[in-house]
Amino acid sequence: MLTRFEHFALTSMAGAEDSPPRANGTLCFAEEWERSAFGVALALAREGHFEWEDFRQNLIAAIGDWERTQAPDGPSWNYYEQWLSALEATILQSGLATPDELSARLATVTATAPADTRPA
Repeated sequence: MLTRFEHFALTSMAGAEDSPPRANGTLCFAEEWERSAFGVALALAREGHFEWEDFRQNLIAAIGDWERTQAPDGPSWNYYEQWLSALEATILQSGLATPDELSARLATVTATAPADTRPA
């Protein structure tokens, strides 16, 4: 069951260009890291560390950047890679971490995660 904030966050994105992938009305996660990144963004916004709209605008920008820079024969699309990019940008903009702190934390998480659960 979703909290009121989670319901707001999801419905504010429904049908928009930054809307999360769904199947039969439920969110789709191909990898556990995608579910984790999704949950972290919701939790940080819900706890007031940043405004949801700031994250949403960063997500729209990340998607736009990907669309502008990818060659037709480039890597396949992954919505949650853009989500993660937007989350990182929002964390930096909100002052929750410095670039060095974020890089160090991501390196630690990536190094300790099983190879098949790491973002590309």
